[in-house]
Amino acid sequence: MASAQISPFRIRIRNNFGFGHTLKHIFQLAGKLALVSTLFLAFSFPVSSLAKPNKAQAKKAVATKHVKVSAKSKKAGKQIVAASSRSKANGKMVVRVRGNGQAVAVNSRLLKDARGRPLKGKALVAARRRAIVLASMPIIPPKQSFGEIAGLHSERDELDLKSGVALVIDQDTNEVLFNKNAATVLPIASLTKLMTGVVLSEARLPMNEPITITQDDVDTEKGSRSRLTVGTTLTRAEMLHLALMSSENRAANALGRTYPGGLQEFVRLMNAKAKQLGMRATRYVEPTGLSSQNQSSAQDLAVLVNAAYKDQVVREYSTSPGYEVAVGARTLQYNTTNRLVKNPEWDIGLQKTGYISEAGQCLVMQTKIAGRKLIMVFLDSAGKLSRLGDAERVRRWVESNTPSLPAVTLQKQG
Repeated sequence: MASAQISPFRIRIRNNFGFGHTLKHIFQLAGKLALVSTLFLAFSFPVSSLAKPNKAQAKKAVATKHVKVSAKSKKAGKQIVAASSRSKANGKMVVRVRGNGQAVAVNSRLLKDARGRPLKGKALVAARRRAIVLASMPIIPPKQSFGEIAGLHSERDELDLKSGVALVIDQDTNEVLFNKNAATVLPIASLTKLMTGVVLSEARLPMNEPITITQDDVDTEKGSRSRLTVGTTLTRAEMLHLALMSSENRAANALGRTYPGGLQEFVRLMNAKAKQLGMRATRYVEPTGLSSQNQSSAQDLAVLVNAAYKDQVVREYSTSPGYEVAVGARTLQYNTTNRLVKNPEWDIGLQKTGYISEAGQCLVMQTKIAGRKLIMVFLDSAGKLSRLGDAERVRRWVESNTPSLPAVTLQKQG
């Protein structure tokens, strides 16, 4: 009875393919599927989906100085299809990468998961392939800032600041307490948004008016990301809040684009306001700061900070520690880009941060230290946290030297 039930299936397979050929095709298909699965896991799956060896481990596992850990395994896998030769010795897999002939040695024992356990099986294959891909990518040197090119970081100052440009003045008396290359004109990145906020606030436009993000607001110059997707609608007040607090580029551009007369008119008003304030070394070409053509000096920016401090809206939005906006059915939480705002040791009345590669890390603040209202400007700082470190160094210097604070001036010659 059992054989009678099975026989039609056997007959059907035999009639269509032939039983011997059927087994052959099955084995061939299984082999192809296994190969495709291996290649897919090796080149397409990010390592984190199988295990989580960190970038430091990947660096350590690869015996070469030519490592670029920011490469995407999927993208790079398409560039490095296969290796021309392989050998194994002492737990390492040595691969000569096709194209540049570079020899790469990967020590599989150093590739571990998030819990520090050695990888095995498919996870090890994927991690090993990723390490090879990372090692074989060409080195891309970091882009120098304008300040680095000008040699502003070659000089040492009394406070050992990491910023190429620094200025500290007493807001009440205009006394210059610290001056390091304060007249040098450099790109100012998102410090631009401070002028964007001033011009918009003074226009007295309806702050509850809805503004929708369009494709025109998407950054095509730097490729920066934004959680405000095309089609997102917020009020003008919400857009300004995000632009000043979280340095939201699409929000800032949308504010200029929807200004009466359009973006070109808004930029004209930004430059007109700078001229009115006496900011002779300042020039704006757009409202976000993504363009390196937005340039100013620390002296001019101190003037802007002083003027912006008088605007309650700009003052309030720039020092807000966090803000939530409703986008459709979602609620997005935004936070300040300046962690000093949340530090109880600081009394900050206004602030703005900025960064693009041409400008380095930038920071302006109005703050109160040892009973004195101060304006601080830091441009072209070398590291991500160094601008905040410079602010801390200045604060300690002011506190330790009050009331007889000596003026310090350092200006690069030539």
